[in-house]
Amino acid sequence: MWNSPVEFFAMGGYALYVWASFGLCLLVLIIEPLMIRSRRAAVVSRLRREVRAERFDKEGMK
Repeated sequence: MWNSPVEFFAMGGYALYVWASFGLCLLVLIIEPLMIRSRRAAVVSRLRREVRAERFDKEGMK
């Protein structure tokens, strides 16, 4: 049990480990969706270019 907020945030001497772990986890939870969105945009862009190239090839053969 903690008797004060200071003791709670000190985490019994393990505060650096505990709060760094929480911080790193929070950072990953924020960055991961941003990276996924970026990768998705790149894949969609590449697929659109491929579709345009295929259409161009088909129209050029007529």
